[in-house]
Amino acid sequence: MAEAQPLTRPGLEAALRGLEPRYWSHHPFHVRLHAGRCSADEVRSWVANRWYYQQILARKNAAVIAACPLPDVRRAWLSRVSFHDDGGTDDWLLLADAVGLSLEEVVDERWVLRGVRFAVDGYLHFCRTRPWIESVAAALTEMFSPELMAARVVAWRAHYDWIKPDGYAYFETRIPAARADSADTLDLVLSHCVTRPQQDAAVAALAFKCDVLGAMLDAIDHAGGPR
Repeated sequence: MAEAQPLTRPGLEAALRGLEPRYWSHHPFHVRLHAGRCSADEVRSWVANRWYYQQILARKNAAVIAACPLPDVRRAWLSRVSFHDDGGTDDWLLLADAVGLSLEEVVDERWVLRGVRFAVDGYLHFCRTRPWIESVAAALTEMFSPELMAARVVAWRAHYDWIKPDGYAYFETRIPAARADSADTLDLVLSHCVTRPQQDAAVAALAFKCDVLGAMLDAIDHAGGPR
């Protein structure tokens, strides 16, 4: 049987963007969260569990660098490690404080659900063991995240006025960074995934990442609040 023909750049981009319905913005928990129908404890659970995801991002990006043989890509990707190590995690802790969580209970991960831990650890393992370009492709949830984060800030300010305003620092910093990063990430995938097996693997990697995020919300939605 003949191998399927490679997709064109527009065709591959369309295949990747076509996964947007699998992104966690469509998950029932996220829909409730943005509609103002979550309790304070459910908001806190989301923040505390998302912390576990946030704190692996620098290591995930370092894994991409370690596996990539291209110096120019390694140099460019290094800024992603710096973003999360030099302020991204600190800003997330500001959000935790803003929703009423103590530094201790977030950092010691007492509210991290086993389903969230399993999903996030699986993502980190993926990025440590798969070809670097597949790990890059998995990061293409960045294509969908800026609009979701912008909508989150608007929705939370409208529905959860008990959240302290300085808690939005992470989103305000990350939104423009994600927009810039997503363009660079997409260009890398389109440029380096030129055979059909590479392209199929890139699409599968992004689908996997969407499933990781969805599994996190499945666990959070099932558990309710941290108390």
